[in-house]
Amino acid sequence: MRNEAILVVDDEEGILTMLENLLRKEGYIHVTKASSAADALMAVRTTRFDIIVLDIMLPDMDGFSLCMELRKTIKTPILFLSARSSDLDKLQGLYLGGDDYVTKPFNPMEVIARIQAHLRRSTLYASDVVSAEDLYQYNTFSVSRTTGQLIVNNVDTPCPAKELELLLYFCKHPNQVFTAQQLYEQVWGTMVQGDEKTVVIHISRLRKKLEVDPSNPKLIVTLRGIGYKFVPPAGG
Repeated sequence: MRNEAILVVDDEEGILTMLENLLRKEGYIHVTKASSAADALMAVRTTRFDIIVLDIMLPDMDGFSLCMELRKTIKTPILFLSARSSDLDKLQGLYLGGDDYVTKPFNPMEVIARIQAHLRRSTLYASDVVSAEDLYQYNTFSVSRTTGQLIVNNVDTPCPAKELELLLYFCKHPNQVFTAQQLYEQVWGTMVQGDEKTVVIHISRLRKKLEVDPSNPKLIVTLRGIGYKFVPPAGG
């Protein structure tokens, strides 16, 4: 049996039941279903979830707005699951705080695999032995694995789980070049092709937090046609 708590939010009862049944077959016994934003908000007030699977088309509030509301108080990974499959919808969902995005119709086992990957990464992230690499301090920001805290210019800066994990990965591998696909495999924990946009959006969100001029980044730089690398700020 697995103890992770999972919240599935969708207004289609068939999808809720299918995902609940599949998750229970995989040993997840703490699966909560919500068919509206109001039900989801009530659930997160009483339960600490390890991942939230979120539809966009809900009867009382769209999933984008719900995601923003959730991000005011929680860093829990959010996996969007939606029939809205345009690049604009996906980019919007990721910009607003989503960690991953799967479009309908979907392969149920792919969704389960992505949920498991997020949970597995979170478990490894939480159980890592504390070391010097758990805290990275630079002249403009510091980030801690043990506290999950990002401080930018002496200001405590909210940072969702996947953004934090991506930043820690960059800090652990300074001046190394990674493709978007390599970053997705290392941080998101799956090898699904075509998820480069997820990485791009998360890098964009980090740049807005860290860079003096996000349009001309100096810390997380792009090497066109090659990938990305983290360049520690001058002076440490």
